[in-house]
Order: sequence, then structure tokens, then C-alpha cells
Amino acid sequence: MISSSKSENVQPKPPQNSIIYKVPALENNDIDKITGQNFERYYLSSSENQRNGKGVCIVWFRNDLRVLDNEALFKGWASSEVVLPVYCVDPRLFGTTYHFGFPKTGAIRAQFLIECLADLRKNLRKHGINLLIRHGKPEEILPALAETFRAHTIYAQKETCSEELNVEARLNKGLQKVSLSSKVGQSRAQNGACIPRLQLVWGSTLYHKDDLPFDVSNIPDVYTQFRKSIESKCTIRACIKIPASLGPPPEIEDWGAIPSIDQFGLHTQEAYRGLVFVGGESASLSRVHEYFWKKDLLKIYKVTRNGMLGSDYSTKFSPWLASGSLSPRFVYEEVKRYEKERLANDSTYWVLFELIWRDYFRFLSIKYGNSIFHLGGPRQLDYKWSQESTLFESWKEGKTGYPLIDANMKELATTGFMSNRGRQIVCSFLVRDMGIDWRMGAEWFETCLLDYDPCSNYGNWTYGAGVGNDPREDRYFSIPKQAQVYDPEGEYVAYWLPELKRLPKDKRHFPGFSYLKPIVALKYGNTSKQGGQRPGSSRRDQKWRANK
Repeated sequence: MISSSKSENVQPKPPQNSIIYKVPALENNDIDKITGQNFERYYLSSSENQRNGKGVCIVWFRNDLRVLDNEALFKGWASSEVVLPVYCVDPRLFGTTYHFGFPKTGAIRAQFLIECLADLRKNLRKHGINLLIRHGKPEEILPALAETFRAHTIYAQKETCSEELNVEARLNKGLQKVSLSSKVGQSRAQNGACIPRLQLVWGSTLYHKDDLPFDVSNIPDVYTQFRKSIESKCTIRACIKIPASLGPPPEIEDWGAIPSIDQFGLHTQEAYRGLVFVGGESASLSRVHEYFWKKDLLKIYKVTRNGMLGSDYSTKFSPWLASGSLSPRFVYEEVKRYEKERLANDSTYWVLFELIWRDYFRFLSIKYGNSIFHLGGPRQLDYKWSQESTLFESWKEGKTGYPLIDANMKELATTGFMSNRGRQIVCSFLVRDMGIDWRMGAEWFETCLLDYDPCSNYGNWTYGAGVGNDPREDRYFSIPKQAQVYDPEGEYVAYWLPELKRLPKDKRHFPGFSYLKPIVALKYGNTSKQGGQRPGSSRRDQKWRANK
């Protein structure tokens, strides 16, 4: 069991002399040890370790790149004698975004995915099986594998957005053409032939979709109503336990190599400053251990979560949650263990509060479908937006003349990450001060973000642009006020814009002729320290949710 003895209170102050912050900041031996200890805590007991299935099952890994608390993997193991894990490197993930043709997956997230796949294979091997890696479309690869291995079922995690749903539909259609000998567990086509069955499992949220107190189509349009309802009426399911051995593996000569970044048509982007995240389930479990137990930062999370510099002002779980390397239910159980063994306060609760926001956007993507990608958003509002390329490029490249915007955009391009606070500020600037089509910002985030998932990304952008499902979410972020409150001495902007470091701290955010000329005037507020919120707005700042 992982030690949870009381540690000293380590305040999340970034090391000023450090250039790169590795997340987690642990040695490989420590990561392996922590991972092994966590697996042991979730192994089935001998009485629970019953496998009564027959034949072969395929487990198709999608955005659930983990072994721990993976219900699709468990069901595949339990319902078979042999389980075949498969990951399909889908070329469509490395195409271009829908409207504006940006790379759909940037180099930083591609490298993170490669690390996730390598770690998944490593952890599956530790449990007696392997990961088959094939390049191509799942709807073409999986039926062929089902026919070759006579697999009666393909288990996979259920997704919610149209691109992923279309793949599921095409896969189902492809399986109709696979004819197998009659065995228990197989479906039948209309002509009576036995065909493999696609079994989709819900596994991406803290609260299970089937446990909600309302149909997803009737989910409240106000987050607070949603949260209070599920907190009072629902329980969170326990993590799925796993057997110590998932074997035996099928006999396969070539399991496929872990892809290299050049196979995606991309080039390695070497980090030179900022956060560097390590991909994979092992790193995710180690980050939870590091943040909760080793550094004892969970108890001050709510106080520090709006920071912008360093690795420890927030949990930094979001890249692993997005790739499915980390289960939200595991985070929940660790929070509850921390509350039992150390303390419970507003900060311990607030991590769960943010995970519920992530759930909310996932469920909203079912309710509103493709409208979350449309210009008018779920409310179909007819706002007039600009697509002026010079303005957008200045925002994208961090050359707007506003250090707080430019620093955040340079951090995004360099690391694939941006703070919760930074995301709100750059979104507000793009859509309010520049008047640029919010979808351009959303698609650029899709390219760059390590923690990109369509539900949270487009859910947050529709909120920020004022076209989201909640009509109250329509706010302006004053750069002078945000700078004064969240980077009062200009440490963050000086870190990302070194030319500002020589300036007095009170001049770093508005350096005048010492920096680029602002490309647009601010719509509200001014460049004094007392710049305010939008006139008439009395509500407090929104949160860019689920990216903590």
C-alpha cells in the first residue's frame, strides 16, 4: 500500500531558477514502484478472480489508455478465454480541423500519445498480455481481426461526439459482413449468420450515465442545478478491480511497433521551458501520488488553483484524464482516502467539483450533439464574428502587444498546456476584444492542447463566446484586472517573455514602447492597474472547467 504518512506542507512556489518542470517530477524507478503499488490495491481476490468466458474477445482501446478501472478490459477478460487488446492508429486523427484546416493533432500531443501507448503496452505485458498496434481505420481493421481470431465480441469505451459515433456505426456495419461459426455470445445478422458483437461500455466520467437522476436529453442547462441534483441523488461507482493476470495472450507473431512521431508526418518538438508532461497511466498514477501524498498539496488546491507558473498550483491531471490514462473514479477514491487519513476541507471537495464539470460537458455533448461545434452554439445565436487572419495570427503566435495574452499563447505552443485562468483570459480577448470567430480559437486549442477532448474544449469555448447552453455565461475578462490579481509582479509574463524581465515589475504588463504595439484596443477597461470588468457585469469570473 502506498504510504500516506503525513508530509511537510510544501507550498506550490515554482523554482525560479528552473527552466523545465517535469510532471510528475519523479524518477522512473519511483514511478514503477507507485504504479505497482496501485495495481496491487485493485487486484481481485482469489474468490473474485473467476473467469467463465469462452473463446476470444477483442478489447479496442480508444480514449481509455489504462489498465486500472477499465471496464471494457475487465469485461473482455471475464467473457473470454483469450483477450486481444488492440489500438488502431487512425490516420484521421492526424488530418486537419473541420473549418480552418489546422493540424488536428499537434506534435506535443502526438508525442504524449506515443508515450501513453508505450506505457499501456508495458502495463498489459506485466499482466500477461500485449497490445496489438495497427495503422488504419478501426472500422476496417477490427472486423478483419475478428474474422481472423474468431472473436465473438469487441469491447470498447462508448464515445459521444459525431466523429467517434460515426466510426462506431461504420464498425457495426463492417461486423455484419463477418461470418463466424455459431457460438454462445455472438450476435446474428438478418440472414441468420453469426457475427461478432460490438459491446460499448460507458467509462469516461465520474458519475455513470445510467445513474443520472434524469435522462441525458433533459440535463439541466445550468451547471449548479446539475451538480446539486447528482450529488444528492447519485452515488459514484467503485473502481473496477482487475486480475493479476489477464493472460494468456493470443499467438501473434507481429504485435506492431509503437509509432514514431515522423509516422504522423510531424517532427519532435523539444521543450526548452515550462511544463513537460510524461504520457501514460504510470505517470498519471504517480502524479496523483506526488500531488496528494508526497507534496501534500491537495489541502490547499482551492487556494492555489488560479496560479499560472510552475507545476504545483493545480493538480495537472487533465492530460491523463483526456487520454483516458487516468480514471476520474480513481481520483475520487484517492480524494476520499486523503480525507480519511489526513483531512477534508473545501480544497479536497473542489477537485471533485471540477471533475463534475468535466462530466457535465460530456453529458451536454449528448444532449446538444453537433451544435456545440456550430457558430451559434447550442442556443443558435446569430452573432457577427470576424475571421480576419492578421488579428488571429497575432493571437495564435503570441504577438498581440498584450504580455498576458502573448505569454499564455507562447506557453500553449511550447508545452501544450495553459492554466485554467489563462484559457479564460485568451478566450475572452479573442472573442470580445478582437471579435474573432470563437471556432478559430477552439480549433487552434484542438491542435495544441495536451488535454484536448471535444466535449470540454468546445463546451468551454461556447461558454466563453457567450453561445453556450447557459445564457448567464456571457462575460468579459479585463486584462488589467486579471494581471493585477493573478500576476501582480509580472513573474509569469517575464518567464515567457524574457525581454520583460529587465523592466520594473509594475511595468511588465503594460511596458509601453518597450514592447510590441497592441494590435487592438481593449473593448472594456484600460491599461491602468484599475481596469475593470464589463460595465453592468456583477457576476464573478467563470471557470474554464475540467482542465485542472
